[in-house]
Amino acid sequence: MKILSAYEKARVYIDKQSAEDEKTRKRKLNPGPTITLSRETGIGATEICEKLVEHLNQNAVEDYNDWAYFDRDLIEKVMRDHNLPEHFRKFLYEEKSHRFDSWVGELIGVNPSKLLLLHKTAQTILKLAEYGNVIIVGRGANIITSNSANTFHVRLAAPLNYRIENAMRLYHLNHKIASDFIRSEDDARKDYIWKYFHKDIDDPLLYHSVINTNLLKAEEIAGMIAHCVVSRFPKFFSRTNWELLNAG
Repeated sequence: MKILSAYEKARVYIDKQSAEDEKTRKRKLNPGPTITLSRETGIGATEICEKLVEHLNQNAVEDYNDWAYFDRDLIEKVMRDHNLPEHFRKFLYEEKSHRFDSWVGELIGVNPSKLLLLHKTAQTILKLAEYGNVIIVGRGANIITSNSANTFHVRLAAPLNYRIENAMRLYHLNHKIASDFIRSEDDARKDYIWKYFHKDIDDPLLYHSVINTNLLKAEEIAGMIAHCVVSRFPKFFSRTNWELLNAG
């Protein structure tokens, strides 16, 4: 049996969601759960997402075992949904507020409007949530989908020193570069959420759960989130399978 990569799973998910058949129409009338994942820089969210997808797919009922996660793959989905030109890609990758040169570029028509791109990204996130069975990382997805009943919002946090050491290990950086990178990215994400949504990214009231990843292994974090989602949306999962898994 072929094991699909995260990117391949995301593409399969997109193709299924985009189909115009009876099964897809029924699915959109009864969408599965959506998990939004906000994270501090250096958490190692990819491993958690992969294990979470595995947990959920193993215990999903028929026709709902197509869980996928979107982080940078979300950029490809935005571009595909809205037929955006290739040079828009670098602007979509940024989770940062305007710099002066970017603002000037928008005025003279060189750069795309960040508000336009935000609107298109929000449309894509809402489209994913309308189909469900998706984990959306970053981009203010918890705020964008705050009125959707099928969502579960998680914030992943950890002490700064832990995240710096994690970045040093994952990206083979020295302490100074890793520290500067973590602080810069954290500030950029905070600025992005404040500028475009007028929210404090660290406000615990924006999430169903805030998890300190320093105290748990990735497998434990994924299991914790999966357990909450299964309990909150039981009709999409086989309770027998889930109980057997936990009993082991």
